[in-house]
Amino acid sequence: MRFGDVVMAVATMAVILALIGFPLALVFVSAGLGFEKGLDIGVFFSLFLSALIGGYIFAGKIWESRREAITKITVLWAALWSLLVTIIPATVAHWGQVSEESFREMFPGKSWTTLSNAERMGWEMLDNGAFLFMVVAIALVLGFIGLYAGSMLRKPSKSQK
Repeated sequence: MRFGDVVMAVATMAVILALIGFPLALVFVSAGLGFEKGLDIGVFFSLFLSALIGGYIFAGKIWESRREAITKITVLWAALWSLLVTIIPATVAHWGQVSEESFREMFPGKSWTTLSNAERMGWEMLDNGAFLFMVVAIALVLGFIGLYAGSMLRKPSKSQK
């Protein structure tokens, strides 16, 4: 599988995720799971379904060099998510407040107001690092499983082998 094919597969997965992500999140939030769990479950299913559909669409290319192709697509998919997750704190207005809440939950005896600016920034970077680790790990696992399962749904005909 050429690099251009890998980029096209990841771009296709990103477009699919953009089209199904909001409706799925809305379904889970509306189902009574709330914003936190509903959004998380919506993103989880969106990641899996976009990889599954991407695997189905690009099954012919994936079958040429199965393990290598799935690995390349999955790694580029996770790199895209790494970039997106790094941007989130700058674009979400309440990211700092959520980070502060997580600090207070983790260290109930410590006061956020007594920390220096450098300590607060350090905590927010650590909090963002944990979020990055979690999202990239989930993108890797669900991407690999989804691509593999999607490509299995559409096996090449014997004449193509």
